[in-house]
Amino acid sequence: MAEVLRSLRQGEVADPACACARALGVEGVVLSLLAGPDPTTEPVWCHPELGARFEELQFTLGEGPGPDAVRTGSPVVEPDLGRVRPERWPALLPAAHELGVHGVCCFPLGIGAIRVGVLTLLCDGDRRLSGQQYTDATALTAALTGAFLNGGPGGGGNGRGFDMSLDPPAGLRRAVVHQATGMISVQLGVAMAEALLRLRAHAYGSERPLGEIAADVVARRLRFEDDVSGPQSPDGGKG
Repeated sequence: MAEVLRSLRQGEVADPACACARALGVEGVVLSLLAGPDPTTEPVWCHPELGARFEELQFTLGEGPGPDAVRTGSPVVEPDLGRVRPERWPALLPAAHELGVHGVCCFPLGIGAIRVGVLTLLCDGDRRLSGQQYTDATALTAALTGAFLNGGPGGGGNGRGFDMSLDPPAGLRRAVVHQATGMISVQLGVAMAEALLRLRAHAYGSERPLGEIAADVVARRLRFEDDVSGPQSPDGGKG
């Protein structure tokens, strides 16, 4: 891990998520930054693709170890999701099992009340994190937190290692979700938090990614009317 951190600081790592996964001895790594007031997160690093799919699942459902870690500011270590009480994440657990995610450990990026993002580790579910793995993950989290809060060395913005743009990811892919949330808030006359819940519920119920539903709302292919009629498409059919 010390070698990986050195390489990251110097911008010498072409695939930092893959390098961190190897150093930590885990199945995958996802680094997400806070984006928006909800708070929601935007993936920045991901290896393998399964990590991105799990991150999208948490974002769609609004529950899971990642959101809990961001909310509490404490690590959420669940290397075997099969041992988690069903009522803790009732929607996420069966969906994660179907996705093939067996264990997840999330480490928040931040200092005190300041939240920057979250580092998610995918585990194989057969064993707990060792003391060394936990220490290495904590060291990586601290280094990433310092890099993002301090602007990072170099600031070259080439997307590698710590040498990348460290501005908040307000303009990244999930901006459409925030835009759609605002539109639904106006359509239903409800607060933004409730509008996001309605959007998430529709995505979950229709088994479509949250981003796709949000894009339909922004493009006015889908409109949220009320609790009785539900979301409507412009031609009068159900959305």
